[in-house]
Amino acid sequence: MAASNPSVRRCLVTRVLELSGITKRFGHVTANEDVSLHLDKGEIVALLGENGAGKTTLTSILFGHYVADAGTVRVEGTELPPGRSRAAIRAGVGMVHQHFALAPNLTVLDNVMTGTEPLWRLRSNRAAGRAKLVALSERFGLKVDPDARVSELSVGECQRVEILKALYNDAHILILDEPTAVLTAQEAESLFATLRQMTENGLSLIFISHKLHEVMSASDRVVVLRQGRVEATRRTSETTKEELAELMVGRKVDRPSRPPATPGKVLLEAVDLSLSGKGGASLHDVSFRLRAGETLGIIGVSGNGQTTLAGLVSGLFPPDSGALLVEGKQVTVYDVPHAISAGIGRIPEDRNAEGTIGDMTTWENVALERIWSSEFSSRGMVRRAAARAATEKIIKAHDVRGATVDGRIRLLSGGNMQKIILGRVLDAEPDILVAAQPSRGLDEGAIAGVHERLLEARGRGAGVLLISEDLDEVIALSDQVCAIVGGRLSPAIPADRANAQILGLMMAGDWSVAGAIEAETTNAL
Repeated sequence: MAASNPSVRRCLVTRVLELSGITKRFGHVTANEDVSLHLDKGEIVALLGENGAGKTTLTSILFGHYVADAGTVRVEGTELPPGRSRAAIRAGVGMVHQHFALAPNLTVLDNVMTGTEPLWRLRSNRAAGRAKLVALSERFGLKVDPDARVSELSVGECQRVEILKALYNDAHILILDEPTAVLTAQEAESLFATLRQMTENGLSLIFISHKLHEVMSASDRVVVLRQGRVEATRRTSETTKEELAELMVGRKVDRPSRPPATPGKVLLEAVDLSLSGKGGASLHDVSFRLRAGETLGIIGVSGNGQTTLAGLVSGLFPPDSGALLVEGKQVTVYDVPHAISAGIGRIPEDRNAEGTIGDMTTWENVALERIWSSEFSSRGMVRRAAARAATEKIIKAHDVRGATVDGRIRLLSGGNMQKIILGRVLDAEPDILVAAQPSRGLDEGAIAGVHERLLEARGRGAGVLLISEDLDEVIALSDQVCAIVGGRLSPAIPADRANAQILGLMMAGDWSVAGAIEAETTNAL
């Protein structure tokens, strides 16, 4: 009974993880410098920092993906051999990666069970594996079909598989790198509530997140990294979101506000678009209008067709029926070069699979989508000097940490890779901008910068199609908001009339409020 007293429990705390003096360099870049931190049994520690501050590198060292140049990692007092992920797993450390480590041609069950059974076993015990996976899925509210191929899943569903894969290995120390980046607010809240319950039974957790409200509600302590060093450590109960943002960035951070819109002509119109089985989900009779100088926000739970819609508008595939019109002219050729030539720029949802080619250099990735244009080619030859100059400009203007013109883009952190994509698209000043999850994985300072650039595009007369699962982002940037559910699009409502409750109902398929607001707005006009 004494152990249930909070003061007594604090005295009985056991240190389960300790990182001491971790230093890691990649050539001339120091990713981590003399970093020390610890994790106690039943504790949740949030790891904060700007993109490129060294958070992912640090957790990769902990899990054995990288070998530190100096320092040690100890689990329950025992030093882990460097560079050996298997040893970390055997010690009870589970890792949920920011970038998916899944085999797309295998099923969910195969991915989760891979590496969990002895090689000498003649047959896999799939029945037991399935039962355990289903139980974990139900317990954590992470719904996923065990028999679905990963290649057929949405980004959000892939993230759920990553979390389940770590939990399947019976980890008692869980490291999560941006675990809720692709989850809805309700899903994230449910996940952290469950993890909090598990910590009461001994689970210990470190999670990387750029969502300060998440950090404040879910963590016990916060460790802030800046430029590879520990800038500060705070007990969550003794700090504020404002202080944490300033510690991360080194300055006060304010997100820009949306000025009143002055919509112009219709730039993009969808008329009864339908499409089956592309991009993760089908579309059914989708119609909308996007005007110059206006942002149309589309909110929805991952896997409801928003990826398909973004791909269709961006030229990745044609609709089965219906029409897409750009400035009143129906699109007849669906491919990315024609879409870009028509003035459509895209920020893809998945920066690794669609936004970049990891083994290409930064300048090659910048030139890639406009390689046929006069800006980057002449008489069939690539204008390398122009592409390199444009890349250098993007790196400086967007503060891309750790990037070099000739470096492989896969060596960048996810957030800095996203900055390259944003610079590549926004600097071209497209007339129509398809922005799918534009601030996913970015820190608070970078998010403010992205929002400012999107508002600038709107201000110069571009039409912005914002597809996001972040309620705050959609409300802050949009002039009109629709919800997408099961591949169908709700009526649009003014963003000024939207709030978390109304959008939550719309995302759940209740469009009665949206219909009433639409009718009221129409009558007022």
